[in-house]
Amino acid sequence: MFEWMAWTLPVAVFFTCIVLMLIGMTVWEIRSPTVLRKGWLPIATTRGDRLFIGLLGAAYLNLAFVAVSERMIEWFGLEQEPSIWFSFVASMALLALVMRRG
Repeated sequence: MFEWMAWTLPVAVFFTCIVLMLIGMTVWEIRSPTVLRKGWLPIATTRGDRLFIGLLGAAYLNLAFVAVSERMIEWFGLEQEPSIWFSFVASMALLALVMRRG
């Protein structure tokens, strides 16, 4: 069923983090219902809205990293493509920023 997907360790960690976030957000919402608040995003958002926006941003950041990783070899004179773990850490930092300040 999943033969078409390249299940590498970073991919598995990324999807595991998403599942754990969804479980955590569900428990948090049950224990403490959310209210609208205005951060630096141009709209008033709830925790769920910020999670969705942050996950979209994280996905686009990862896709952009994959798109330019081959060119980084030329730009920075690297011997091999940079590790996908860099984009994973950056995307989780972006998600945390949106959740906290958005």
